[in-house]
Amino acid sequence: MDTKKLKEHLITLSQLTGPSGHEGDVRAYVRETWADLVDEFEVDGLGSLVAIKRGTGQEPRKRIMLSAHMDEIGLMVAEIKNGYLRLERVGGMDSRIMLSKPVLVHTREKTLKGVVATPPPHITNQTGGKKDYLPFDQQWIDLGLPAEAVDKMVRIGDLVTMDAPVTELMGDLLATKAMDDRASVAAVTACLQHLKPRDHNWDVHAVASVQEEVGLKGAATAAYHTRPDLAIAIDVGFAQQPGVSGDEHIKPTEGPLIGIGPNFHNGLVADMQRKAKELEMTLVVEPTPGRSGTDAWAIQVSRQGVPTILFSIPIRNMHSPVETVSVKTVERTGRLMAEFISGLADDYLDAIAWKPDEETENHANGDDA
Repeated sequence: MDTKKLKEHLITLSQLTGPSGHEGDVRAYVRETWADLVDEFEVDGLGSLVAIKRGTGQEPRKRIMLSAHMDEIGLMVAEIKNGYLRLERVGGMDSRIMLSKPVLVHTREKTLKGVVATPPPHITNQTGGKKDYLPFDQQWIDLGLPAEAVDKMVRIGDLVTMDAPVTELMGDLLATKAMDDRASVAAVTACLQHLKPRDHNWDVHAVASVQEEVGLKGAATAAYHTRPDLAIAIDVGFAQQPGVSGDEHIKPTEGPLIGIGPNFHNGLVADMQRKAKELEMTLVVEPTPGRSGTDAWAIQVSRQGVPTILFSIPIRNMHSPVETVSVKTVERTGRLMAEFISGLADDYLDAIAWKPDEETENHANGDDA
C-alpha cells in the first residue's frame, strides 16, 4: 500500500465516529476496505470485526490473530440544563484539553456543532473562581440553541466527540483525534495489502476490536471466538514531545516499538526482532514489566493461553484531539507483520513452545536459564 493511499485511508478512519460501544460506522468502513483483501468476515457477539484470509498450508491450519481496536475515547451527554449540556467521559478523556474546544453532538436526528464553554478570566478574577481547567461535572456544551430546541433534539446518553479535522504537519506527520487506535487499524490494512499477492501457510484473522478503551472487552471476546495459535496486538505508544521533563521516548518517525515483559512471548519477540533485522528495519524495545493496557493483555490469557506480542506505533499527544503519528511508521508496522506471517512454517509453534520437562531438567542440573 503506497504512502499516499495509506494516508488517505488513515485520514478517513480518524474522522469516523466510534467511541467505545458505538463502533458501527468504523466497522462498516473497515469491512468495505478489507473486502478485496480477505476471504470472509465474521462479527463476534460484542461487535468486533474478524476478517479471515486463508493460508495455503496443510489443514487444519494454524491461526495468527492481528488485533487493533477501532474504538476511540469520547464523551456522552450526562445532563441537560437551561439549554446547555453537561458531559461525562467514555474512556480516558482528559478534562484539561476540553475547555474552549469545538465538539460534535450526535443526536438521533442529526449531528450538532457545539463548543465547550470557557469562563473568561475577567469573571473568574472578580468572583474568585478557578482559572485553570475544570472537572467534567463543571464543563458545559453551548449549542447556540434555545433551551426548548435543545430539550427536543438532545437526550441523555447522546454521544459527543471532538470536532478535530486532520492537520497535516511537516515531516510526514498527521494530527487529529482517534489515532489511538485507528493508526493501528491502518497498519493492519497495510499488512493485508502486502499479503494479498503472497502465499502464506497460516490463516490470518485480522480483528478490528471494540471497547478497548473501557476494559479490553473486544479483544477478550474476539480471542475466545477466533481461537488463535499466535497473536499480535497493535496499539499506540508514547513518542518524544516537547514539555515533558526527562522525555526519552522515540520520535514518531522511528519504530515501531515491540513490548518486552511478562505479557509477551519471549520466543516470538526474538523472532520478530530477527525478522526486522533482516529487513534492515528499526524495531525499538519497550520494557513493559506489568500490565500493558492493550489488547495483548486480554488475548494472552484467552482459553489455554496464546503466545502474544505487542507492536506500538509511537504518537505524540495521546488521548487528545491532536494525536500525532507518522504515516511511514504505520506502513512499516504493516510490512513487518506481513513479512513475518509470510515466513511462518506449519511447525513454527514447536520451535517456540514452552517445554516444562526441559525446564525441570535444567533446574535439576542447576541451570537457571
